[in-house]
Amino acid sequence: MLIIGIAGTELDARERDWLQHDACAGVILFARNFASRAQVAELSQAIRAAAPRPQLVCVDQEGGRVQRFRDGYSALPSLEGFGRLHATDPTAALKLAREHAWLMASEIRASGVDLSFAPVVDLGRGNRAIGDRAFSADPQVVAEFTRAYVEGMHAAGMAATLKHFPGHGSVLEDTHVDEAIDDRSLDELRALDLVPFVAGIDAKADAVMMAHVVYPQVAPEPAGYSPRWIQQILRDEMGFRGVVFSDDIGMAAAFSAGGVKARIDAHLDAGCDVVLVCHPDLVPESLAAVEGRALNTAALLGLIGRGAMGWDGLLADTRHGDVQARLSDRLA
Repeated sequence: MLIIGIAGTELDARERDWLQHDACAGVILFARNFASRAQVAELSQAIRAAAPRPQLVCVDQEGGRVQRFRDGYSALPSLEGFGRLHATDPTAALKLAREHAWLMASEIRASGVDLSFAPVVDLGRGNRAIGDRAFSADPQVVAEFTRAYVEGMHAAGMAATLKHFPGHGSVLEDTHVDEAIDDRSLDELRALDLVPFVAGIDAKADAVMMAHVVYPQVAPEPAGYSPRWIQQILRDEMGFRGVVFSDDIGMAAAFSAGGVKARIDAHLDAGCDVVLVCHPDLVPESLAAVEGRALNTAALLGLIGRGAMGWDGLLADTRHGDVQARLSDRLA
């Protein structure tokens, strides 16, 4: 199945046609798709109305520099600040992280969007793409925050997605623009980067997003293309039973498999349930690439949000303003 990107703030005729395809499972929104809260709600409704089956509408609303919806939404601090606070007041830091998750997820759900791909559980160890998106360099601290953040998202009625498995934070390269190779052993990864994922799975996280990083001592291909990482380690050894997403196939580190069809086949054959096609210009070729494949459309139904309170209900909830004030006060 595919999650696709669209070009603007409204659906055009070509995009409505894409939504008719059996393999189209949802749409991921970016800043290019945002004008206002009301417009996002209208776009989400239009996506659902245009498709013959349920669609997962999703976004990356992590906070800090990765916050696609801004005007009219809470200014969410980056995760790194929670790690700094943890050094002096761990109880307060974990409580605030739980509230950050609730606030983020509540606002997204009130907008008619089902899922924000969060939390980032990579270690903060200098990766150019991760940076202040990580809670901490310490795997045990990140594990604590992972549990808290999953709890907060679930309290708001949103599924949680752990990213980027098995850990993107300990290599320098940004996989959006470069290939990335992490030459550590599986034992080293188990002792460090995998620790937060174990905690997140234990906390009942609903989904995992794969990294486009190669770990040559474990498998020869990027993790998202790797049956060893997905089937043997994530599924069999770690016991994960939720949805496995690829990262975006338009990123430079995904090109190692070949063209668009080769990238999609490699992800699906390795065990990914859903492939992200974030660039609209890649969508037609991607839809053609999955013709004839068996589809598991039921896999995403549990991620589609239900019963959001809407903006009026959210603003009437005194927690909304209280949480905003606490985050601003402690993490400014």
